Amino acid sequence: MDLSTYFEPIDINDFNFSRRNSRKSLGHIMRKYTTDSYFPDMDQVHLAIIGVGEERGQVNNDGCGQGVDYIRNYLYDLFPGSYQPHIADLGNLKLGHNIGDTYFALTAVCSDLLDQKIIPIIIGGSQDLTYANYRAYEDLGQIINIVAVDNQFDLGENDEELTSQSYLSKIILHQPNFLFNYTNLGYQTYFVDQDAIRLMNNLFFDTYRLGNVRANMQDVEPMVRNADMMSVDISAIRQTDAPGNNNVTPNGFYGEEMCQITRYAGLSDKLSSIGFYEYNPMLDKNGQTAHLIAQMIWYFIDGYYNRLHDFPIDKKSNNYKKFMVKLSNQREELVFFKSRKSDRWWMEVDCAATIKAKYERHYLVPCSYDDYEKALEDDVPERWVQAFQKLM
Repeated sequence: MDLSTYFEPIDINDFNFSRRNSRKSLGHIMRKYTTDSYFPDMDQVHLAIIGVGEERGQVNNDGCGQGVDYIRNYLYDLFPGSYQPHIADLGNLKLGHNIGDTYFALTAVCSDLLDQKIIPIIIGGSQDLTYANYRAYEDLGQIINIVAVDNQFDLGENDEELTSQSYLSKIILHQPNFLFNYTNLGYQTYFVDQDAIRLMNNLFFDTYRLGNVRANMQDVEPMVRNADMMSVDISAIRQTDAPGNNNVTPNGFYGEEMCQITRYAGLSDKLSSIGFYEYNPMLDKNGQTAHLIAQMIWYFIDGYYNRLHDFPIDKKSNNYKKFMVKLSNQREELVFFKSRKSDRWWMEVDCAATIKAKYERHYLVPCSYDDYEKALEDDVPERWVQAFQKLM
């Protein structure tokens, strides 16, 4: 597939990094498609940045398709950590005659990159682009988990057109369906009606209120480690930290908390795509939001290059400690695995062999030491219950 046909080059002449004496920033190191260069060679590329200035699906955030290069300007000016990054910036996706054409193009590009084991980093644009990213996994025939960092669920109404505030319902109703689990991090109850909360519970999806997530940020790690793709709505960040969004509110995640979440995403062996959406430069203050998003992407990259590749595929390996817990109301013992490399935990959800073959990536559920302790107290961890209900 010739990816270059889908993209337009970037004009970097006014970018800050190009005026620096140092030649060590990300802007100098990464391969990039610019007005002065050819489309990058994808050989040995690990991460690919995709700019998508599509905003026809936005709701109350006119201008969010104009911010891609503002974010790039700050990202290019950052220095990598103690690793050699293999990153390509593919440029800006050519927008279709209608929004469906843009979705098709983004799906095709992401599908090709995923097939090459290259992680797409999408910089939008409106959050309905999450739907196009999801469709890329359908092309690969892969059942996935999605994590969305958002202050609401974006379910919309059943008959509503696909927008940034209804994309999730389109994913849920899409056939064939390749969604195993959806996790929302940081919803705020006053933005979500109770019927939507009941629906999410009935679908056995995982939803976490902002206050509960912020009270224990370390517990976010296993939630994110279970995801194949992540979608970040900038309106999930509080206004004082990220004013560049017309739907932003006084409450939300702090900037450093968002950087922590995206680093967890980078560290996950399983996560294979991420998108940042709804940044509006027309409302930004001194580039504050663009700078924060650039740092969030930096933390994702840093996490990726510090991956330990310790997902317990070979459960008999000496790289793991195995723990068996017998509960009074369970016929079978609960099985936990702890990585000797990272001290991270997983638990095995027992199910039929035919189910295991279909959901081989999902019956080993990331968890925490707290879940193991809960089992020792003769209580089934909630993560185990949620996964078991879906597998049955």
